Amino acid sequence: MARRKRHEEHENHERWLVSYADFITLLFAFFVVMYAISTLNEGKYRVLADALIVAFRHDPVVTAQTAGLSPINRTTSSAPPRPSIKAPIDTLRKQKGEKMLALAKNISEALKPLVQSGQVRMTQLPHGLAVEINASVLFAPAQAALQPDSVAALEAVAKLLVDAPQQIRVEGHTDNLPIASLQYPSNWELSSARAASVVRLFTATGVDASRLSAVGYADNKPVEANDTPEGRARNRRVTLMILEDLTTAQGGAAAPSL
Repeated sequence: MARRKRHEEHENHERWLVSYADFITLLFAFFVVMYAISTLNEGKYRVLADALIVAFRHDPVVTAQTAGLSPINRTTSSAPPRPSIKAPIDTLRKQKGEKMLALAKNISEALKPLVQSGQVRMTQLPHGLAVEINASVLFAPAQAALQPDSVAALEAVAKLLVDAPQQIRVEGHTDNLPIASLQYPSNWELSSARAASVVRLFTATGVDASRLSAVGYADNKPVEANDTPEGRARNRRVTLMILEDLTTAQGGAAAPSL
């Protein structure tokens, strides 16, 4: 029998189309997935967000299904919001500032002749009011007893402070000239005694003693240089520090005990 001739198989040059088709299919699927991810369903996102919040906060939730509400009216039950304390504190500070300004005006009117002559200076401070009175108005040189002419002026100030709520610190100051007497061995004793004299007059006029304190600084807090007579005269002074209640202004935070 004659042999059949074997046909030669031609090489398939189009096999790359299979790989290409697979690649295009995968690329299409990739873009479909990316598009699906980029498209956000807002409603489902909100449900998911609410579910995550509840899971981490453990708050009971009234859902649309349990309450019979539409998704728009869905509410979460949570603790009532804390009232802001900033507004009450600001209001309190404003009221304290207005009262302090009114008090400063009244003191300035009571000491008007001394203010006009420069013997009394008033300074508004962040924590209160400073009333600086020149020592020559109140005391004889090297003495701590109040002069009769000064008593009436101090009593007028004390009467304004009787019903005021502020703390009052009376500070005595001297110049740097040394003093050495049997009664006052140094400026420390003199400045302290002068502050105490003013405190005694205030208590006698009706100011609550628990609101008062007396401090002597000697020559350690000068306001002018002590190298001239004028500067030394300015440094010899008594300062009434009328202090605001800072703990109340800061929302009732009490100072730590030492």
